[in-house]
Amino acid sequence: MASYDKTIATAASVAASLMLVRGLANELLPSEAREALSSLLGSLRSRLTWQHTIVIEENEGWSYNHVYGAVKAYLAARIDNAPANIGMQRLRVSSAECEEERMVVSMEAGEEMADVYGGTEFRWCLVTREVKGDPNGNSGGPREVRSYELNFHKKHKEKALKEYLPFIVATAKAIKDGERSLSIYMNEYSDEWAPMELQHPSTFDTLAMDQKQKQSIIDDLNRFIKRKDYYRRIGKAWKRGYLLYGPPGTGKSSLIAAIANHLRFDIYDLELTGVDSNSDLRRLLVGMTNRSILVVEDIDCTIELKQREEQEEDEEHAKSNSSTEKKKKEDKVTLSGLLNFVDGLWSTTGEERIIIFTTNYKERLDPALLRPGRMDMHINMGYCTPEAIRILANNYHAIDSHATYPEIEDLIKEVSVTPAEVAEVLMRNDNTDVALDDLVELLNSKKKDANENKQVDLKKDLSETESIQVDEKRTESVQDEKKDDREVVIKNDSTEDESG
Repeated sequence: MASYDKTIATAASVAASLMLVRGLANELLPSEAREALSSLLGSLRSRLTWQHTIVIEENEGWSYNHVYGAVKAYLAARIDNAPANIGMQRLRVSSAECEEERMVVSMEAGEEMADVYGGTEFRWCLVTREVKGDPNGNSGGPREVRSYELNFHKKHKEKALKEYLPFIVATAKAIKDGERSLSIYMNEYSDEWAPMELQHPSTFDTLAMDQKQKQSIIDDLNRFIKRKDYYRRIGKAWKRGYLLYGPPGTGKSSLIAAIANHLRFDIYDLELTGVDSNSDLRRLLVGMTNRSILVVEDIDCTIELKQREEQEEDEEHAKSNSSTEKKKKEDKVTLSGLLNFVDGLWSTTGEERIIIFTTNYKERLDPALLRPGRMDMHINMGYCTPEAIRILANNYHAIDSHATYPEIEDLIKEVSVTPAEVAEVLMRNDNTDVALDDLVELLNSKKKDANENKQVDLKKDLSETESIQVDEKRTESVQDEKKDDREVVIKNDSTEDESG
């Protein structure tokens, strides 16, 4: 530490001496000699000074400097994550208007803060200075100019510019994406989006799903958002399609919300029945932002999307109709119109997008929607498993185990119950024991109903079998009677021949 102080003192002394020499030269030497000496002294000073400084002002002219905002967010996060390790005596505390309960701690003017990146120390200082207004009064009175100054050893100049500052900008963007509120958009007036705040609390931690299946979805999403250069290199639009299928109440909407919260993507909930034409559909889809999720729920029944063969037949038929009917046929939303956005030229109008279709009946969908490149991952949202039951019980009653678990897990293997049904039972009572006993009762009731249905089906099968057997006996009896009749006829014919 003593060596460091001695170095700083020496550098300050040399700088002062240079300034003195420069002042004397300005008074005694001619202009040509002064310029040569100034250049020499500047070169000497740069060689003797080890510290370099990068100044990042809050505004550049009339425009806000976004690098300044990134540095502010980054340093605030550093202070918030390790306040005990920050050696500043004065801090600034503020809150956003929309989040009064959340405090933001940041640097105060004149304070310094050290940060280490890649084994190199960088020192930050917040500087304020007053700038006088225009004497003519055109630009108002005095104003305060704020800037961050980044100090480091001159040998790390390239590292600071090409590595450290880009790292700060990227980190600040991630912080901003993580803190910003999400929106869900609904289409109205056929070709306009109406936003509202999305506050769905679903996450992958709370999602009642098999852990292996859940992890495969998370891995696929994480791989997708890191592959911008990969998609550009292979010449494909940066998008990913998911088909969620399964019975009602199995958590399809909750999975969509969990994906949005995981990626911090906005949701665009497209109601196809509210879209009048393919052109309106294109305007809607082009109006989506990047880093968003397009959702079309119940794709099999929200609109009658005709298969291509049917569309060609309609086009042929429309040729013989009036121009009004023909125009109506052309304007109607079609399967081809939707596929052009999912997989055609219009799919390149945005980046980093997720497309999700949901259905209760996968077998009803046109095969053109299901092929890879359109729906890349098919996710079966099935009935509850023992693992899903444990997740739901932990969500609603904060328990990891219970005496009823063995019985519940045995029952769940015999009956089909959706996460929605289980959640409804667990929410009825705050008492954990009562809630789980009610769940056991529900499962036993389902088991009883299933057994009764099996008995009914068995009786029905037996009845149908007996009916078939009776019909077969009747058929055999009739055939025997006909056979006997034929034999009698043949016998009578032979008797007549003999008598003749």
